[in-house]
Amino acid sequence: MFSRNHRSRVTVARGSALEMEFKRGRFRLSLFSDPPEDTELQRKLDHEIRMREGACKLLAACSQREQALEATKSLLVCNSRILSYMGELQRRKEAQVLGKTGRRPSDSGPPAERSPCRGRVCISDLRIPLMWKDTEYFKNKGDLHRWAVFLLLQLGEHIQDTEMILVDRTLTDISFQSNVLFTEAGPDFELRLELYGASVEEEGALAGAPKRLATKLSSSLGRSSGRRVRASLESAGGSGSSPILLPTPAVGGPRYHLLAHTTLTLAAVQDGFRTHDLTLTSHEENPAWLPLYGSVCCRLVAQPLCMTQPTASGTLRVQQAGELQDWARVHGVLKGTNLFCYRQPEDADTGEEPLFTIAINKETRVRAGELDHAAGRPFTLSISNRYGEDEVTHTLQTESRGALHSWMEALWQLFFDMSQWKQCCDEIMKIETPAPRKPPQVLAKQGSLYHEMVVSEPVAPGGPGEGLLLQDNTVSAEIRALLSSYYSDR
Repeated sequence: MFSRNHRSRVTVARGSALEMEFKRGRFRLSLFSDPPEDTELQRKLDHEIRMREGACKLLAACSQREQALEATKSLLVCNSRILSYMGELQRRKEAQVLGKTGRRPSDSGPPAERSPCRGRVCISDLRIPLMWKDTEYFKNKGDLHRWAVFLLLQLGEHIQDTEMILVDRTLTDISFQSNVLFTEAGPDFELRLELYGASVEEEGALAGAPKRLATKLSSSLGRSSGRRVRASLESAGGSGSSPILLPTPAVGGPRYHLLAHTTLTLAAVQDGFRTHDLTLTSHEENPAWLPLYGSVCCRLVAQPLCMTQPTASGTLRVQQAGELQDWARVHGVLKGTNLFCYRQPEDADTGEEPLFTIAINKETRVRAGELDHAAGRPFTLSISNRYGEDEVTHTLQTESRGALHSWMEALWQLFFDMSQWKQCCDEIMKIETPAPRKPPQVLAKQGSLYHEMVVSEPVAPGGPGEGLLLQDNTVSAEIRALLSSYYSDR
């Protein structure tokens, strides 16, 4: 017999030693339950596992190299997310067990340390310059090779990717149009960028091409000539001497290689375009090698929540600088580097202009009045700012000791956030919300005789090419459906 807790998905054998410990009160069942954030992470992990299974099936059935490149890219991203989620889930489980079993409820530990607020980090305008040889770029000599590249970006357990771009010697740099946004970041974030590339002409990308090539040759050259060409190709393929029928690789599909990487931190954040060094990991013998210049240009910005969301609000009486008698009753809202003072709470919600604004920055001084006032006497705090040689002080009255404590705590937290987020708190950096990712369009076929061929004769019903064409259309539809689902969840 088993007793199952459906909320926490914990199974405890009835009559076991663990159940007896629960009854004695030494353990709580909630100790072994999953918190909501772990449940959400498990849901993401399950989703990526399903996406990985679908990508594997589609990769095995891909009939076009662009489809295979996209499917392989999706598979690589899914694998990276699965490993990241599993690692984060393991770390959370260990922290949960150590935190809840390492101390008894009666133990009194030191007060929790102050933690900085979270924020959003966005990277955009990504460009990676290329360094071609003069003979390749200016004189346009040599074979025209193409590469498929994309960026994998990781911040904590969160992983995102850019669109896939085809690169050849006609491009001077790789430009990614995606704006990549991470909504959960701390000031100690480390944003890792990894550039992956695959040769479009790599053997794996054309592993499924031979029979399709033979079929289209036989159709486009005419019936009699086509049959002879097809027969010669198939007989040569059986003898192992055909250069067209490529050997099937051990692992189907193209292979992406890590070409370069770098890690960006808070020090790289700036409301402008900057250049950062790349660590190159590839060499010229690698089929996916690209002549990278060794740098990446981008715009990296961050928005701490303390700059975009109110951290405190309430009724205040304010005595402005130089006015000893007049006190204004206002509704104060602490947001970013300002304390906005409105006539009434509704004005803050409707976007009305405040009566006046008190600046709060890293140089601001805040002093609290005595907290042991006699009954009926107001609780005050003063905010002082220096403008050149002059010091301007505003005095604030709160309605109670608790309100004074709340305002002081909010101000100290804001100062702490400023000290951690540094230049991000000088002014609000603009972040453009990324547009929803669209499934990639099938790229134009070019670069080889196979891709320039046009079937001149319609395929007869029941003919040798009918099943192949139906299979190609079915696979294309399946890949579009998979990628549409994949990008709609991002």
